[in-house]
Amino acid sequence: MLAGRSPIAEPLVRELIDRARKDGLITASTTLVPEVALCELVIVCVGTPSAVDGSHNMTYIAEVSRQVAELVKANPESRPTVAYRSTIKPGSMDELIQPIFEGILGQESRRVELVYYPEFLRESTAVSDYFSPPKIVIGTQNGEKCAALDVINEGIEAPRFYVKYRESEITKFIDNSFHAVKITFANEIGRVCNHLGISPDIVHKIFVSDTKLNISPQYLRPGGPFGGSCLPKDVRALQYISRISGSQTHLIDSLITSNEAHKSFVFRFATDGLKHGAKVLLIGIAFKNASDDLRESPNVDLARMLITAGYQLAIFDPHVTPQNLIGQNLGVLSNSPFIRELLVDQEAIESTEWDLVIDSRGSAGEYKLEASRTVDVNKLMLRNSSS
Repeated sequence: MLAGRSPIAEPLVRELIDRARKDGLITASTTLVPEVALCELVIVCVGTPSAVDGSHNMTYIAEVSRQVAELVKANPESRPTVAYRSTIKPGSMDELIQPIFEGILGQESRRVELVYYPEFLRESTAVSDYFSPPKIVIGTQNGEKCAALDVINEGIEAPRFYVKYRESEITKFIDNSFHAVKITFANEIGRVCNHLGISPDIVHKIFVSDTKLNISPQYLRPGGPFGGSCLPKDVRALQYISRISGSQTHLIDSLITSNEAHKSFVFRFATDGLKHGAKVLLIGIAFKNASDDLRESPNVDLARMLITAGYQLAIFDPHVTPQNLIGQNLGVLSNSPFIRELLVDQEAIESTEWDLVIDSRGSAGEYKLEASRTVDVNKLMLRNSSS
């Protein structure tokens, strides 16, 4: 970032960082520096990965809260607003974060305004989503406005909600679990249609034509399993919250199991009748196009199944460069070293004759491929090479 380059693959982020560096508007550090205490607004965006029991691991949240509180304590002039964007379970602001600040600062904790400020950004469209969000939710202790966040959101047109901590904290769980519900529902219907010889694509067109009752087509197209850094993690966490509260959320409890079943279905659907040792090209290994995010990517699981079944697999994803991966993505690569070994370039995919192309991007038509058949995962459709 200090060189003006983005550490991740995300459209428009590199350009924003490069411009900000040239204009002297951005800097970066791997540790919290004392100058943080003098900031008007401190935004916390650290990981809350899944723990073994499905809950969010709050280690990073607790540690960064402690560090910020210590910096504020060391500087009597400090009066920051500290806004948390990481997804955290309801009660975290009241029961974890606020007690940390009070324990370190005592009565001086009133110098810090704590806010929960969930983000609604999709990978590969995060920049445009920031400037045109579906909504803005700001959670404060008493549900009152936050001056610092009102300033940075000035000019952004979106419904705004000023609520208390817990209402804001539950928002992302509801949103992401509903997205998972919609994807799972669509995929289950897609499986039924395929088993009955019905076109899931035609059924989908009929279903989403009803925008009055069926909401929208955004997550309701039968296709690939859900994955990535948010949906699986937050579904597991909501399942955990449901268990400890005795809420008995049977549909939510079934989401991960159904999604795993859909991964197996996609594999069986794609390889039906394929001979052992066949040459297979998988287009896309990251969980979403125009991204290098490998975390809980269903395409990684599909690749494992193809290798285990004895197929000659090659992977093409122009946005995944192993030497540029960092953090948890690098961990995925360590656990799945075959990704590094099987990645090929455009020249290789266009100079090889494939028995099967599995297209998780809907982009196979952009390349000059020779294939006996192609499977479009996003539509659960088989296409002959001539179609």
